[in-house]
Amino acid sequence: MKIKLSGLAVVVVLAGVLSFILLVVAIGTDFWYIIDASKLERLSNSSATLSSHSGLWRTCRRRSKCFPLMNPFWYKNNNMTASHKQLLHMHGTFVILLPLSLILMIFGGMTGFISILARAYLLLLMTGWLFLFGGLVTLTGISVYIAYSAAAFKEALCLLGRNNLLEEVDIKFGWSLALVWGSFIAEMLTGAAFLLAARVVGLKQSREQRI
Repeated sequence: MKIKLSGLAVVVVLAGVLSFILLVVAIGTDFWYIIDASKLERLSNSSATLSSHSGLWRTCRRRSKCFPLMNPFWYKNNNMTASHKQLLHMHGTFVILLPLSLILMIFGGMTGFISILARAYLLLLMTGWLFLFGGLVTLTGISVYIAYSAAAFKEALCLLGRNNLLEEVDIKFGWSLALVWGSFIAEMLTGAAFLLAARVVGLKQSREQRI
C-alpha cells in the first residue's frame, strides 16, 4: 500500500494547527479547575460566593472579578511552609512547560513547512521528533498540573481542618484541561505523520539512487 506525501501533508497541517489552537485556547482560559460550592452556600446561608473556577494564571469567582494567582517566580515571604513553597515550584513548572510546548510547535511548524516543500528527509525526521518532544513537554505539564491540584487541595484541607469537604463541595477538572489533552493527542499525531513522511521520502530517494 503506497502512502502519498500529499496526503500526509494534509494530515500534518490539520493536526498541527488543531494542536496549536487547542493549546492556545487552553492556556488563555480559566476553566482548568472548577469548584462548585453551591451546596455549602445553601447550608451556611452565606451571601458570599464560594464557587470558583481557575486557570493557570488566575482564579475567578462567580459574579465577581478574577484575581491573579501568586507569582511563582517572585515571592519574599520567608514564613512560607515547605508545602506552600513546593506548590509554588510546581506552579512555576507547568506555567513554563505549556508555553514552551507552544514555542516548540511554532518552530516545528516553520521547519515542517520547509521540509515538506523541499521534501528533505533529515528535516522531516527532525521535525517529527521535535513535535514528539513537544508532546512529551505538554504531557509533563499536564501531569505536573494534576499533581499540583491534588497537593493544593490537600493543603486546603489542612488549613481548613475539614476532611469532609468533598461532601459539601464538588471539585472537578474543567474543559480547559480537556483541550490540553486534545492538543497533546494532535501534537503526537503530527509528529508521527512527519516521521512517516520522512520514511516515504527516504524510500523514494533510495529507489531513485538504485535506478
